[in-house]
Parts: sequence; C-alpha cells; structure tokens
Amino acid sequence: MVQFVTVMGQEYRHAIHAKYWENTMSEKPLSLAEKAYEKIKQNIMNLTYPPGMPLTEAMLTKELGMSRSPVRSAVQMLQTEGLIESDYYRSITVKKITRQDIEEIFQLRELLESYAFRQIFTSGRHEEYSYRIEEKVVRMCAAAGDLYKWEIADTDMHMEIIRALGNSRINKVYENTLSELIRIGQCSVKNGMRIPKTNDNLKKMVKYMREGDYEKSFAILKADHFEIGKDSALKE
Repeated sequence: MVQFVTVMGQEYRHAIHAKYWENTMSEKPLSLAEKAYEKIKQNIMNLTYPPGMPLTEAMLTKELGMSRSPVRSAVQMLQTEGLIESDYYRSITVKKITRQDIEEIFQLRELLESYAFRQIFTSGRHEEYSYRIEEKVVRMCAAAGDLYKWEIADTDMHMEIIRALGNSRINKVYENTLSELIRIGQCSVKNGMRIPKTNDNLKKMVKYMREGDYEKSFAILKADHFEIGKDSALKE
C-alpha cells in the first residue's frame, strides 16, 4: 500500500484515498473495515478484480483474512462510490465499464483539458507548466514497467493540466472521474496503446510547450490521450 501511495501527487492522494491519507497524517490506525475497503478498492483499481467480476463475501473474507462484518462495511462503502454493484438477489459485482462510460468520460476529459491547456498558453504560463508536466512525465517513465503505477502517474499528469485553471469546482468534477479513468486507461494499454510511445510523445509535447508552440503540443495531447486512448479502450 505504501508503494501505491508514493506514486501519486498530494492532491491526487486526497482524491482517490482521502480516508487512508487522513488517517496516515493523523497516525490513527485504520479500522478493519477501512483496511478491507482499501484492499478491495486497490484490487478493483488495478484490475485484479476486473470490471464485471462477481464477488462474494465468502471470497473476500477468505482473501483478506477477516470476518464478514468489516468486509460487508467495505462493500457498502464501495457501493456508495459506484465501484461495486448489487442486484435484487444481493449478488455483488465489480462495476462494468460500458461503451457509454468510455464515450462520456473521454468527452468530459477533452472538454476540460482542451480548455485548460489553451489557458496555459493564453496566460503565458506555457514554460512554467512545461516543467510541471515534465516532472509528471518523468514519473510516468519511471513507472513504465508497471501498468497500474503508470496509469496513476498519467492521471496525475492530466490533473496537473486541469489544476492550471485554478478552479476548485472543476477540480472536483474531474476528480470524481478518476476511478473510472484509471480503470479505463489500463484497458486502453491492454488493448494496444503503447506506453513507451506515449511517454516519448509526451516528452515532445513538453519540448513544444517550452518553445511556446501551442499547435504542436496540443496535437500530441489530443491524438494520444483523447483519440488513441479512447479508441483503444473501446476495442472489444
């Protein structure tokens, strides 16, 4: 779990694992329910429990080595977050990722990030943000051998672009999609999106940003992260 947390920027930690981060900062030990929540959520996020996978309390209690009570509480929390679904017969499954989910998430990403990226240039902060984004790209390169870590680093890079707007409401809207973005992003890579090529293209994007070339830098963001990412995720 520590390895997972250290990959993310501070804001992203708050967005994805607020409960864990707050307890860590206060040195308050996690309850069994919170530990179960963290572990189950991590397994959902890294696709150990892939979309649509059926889960049972018996299976989870055995894997976690816990009683049913904390596991049941954890499942309820994850249902509230929309990562687990249940039906009339009380069967539980990891929430599926539908084509509509992918289309809507990428539409939202393109709308917000396109606007934010443009604002970086119109406000004259393209050089400053070239260094900020470069820092995120370095982390992505370092995590290239681990799909889950890479996707977290990639999402943090996108959050850096969004944060350029300085709009806390927009940040919250975007943060609400992070769980889906991370799972969808991993599916994109599994379906053919190439991490080394994406990293190399981001290095070029940073270079163009530093040179003040909006057209060339945005073209990379659009092609790799709005178009190829979505097309790869939509593959059967």
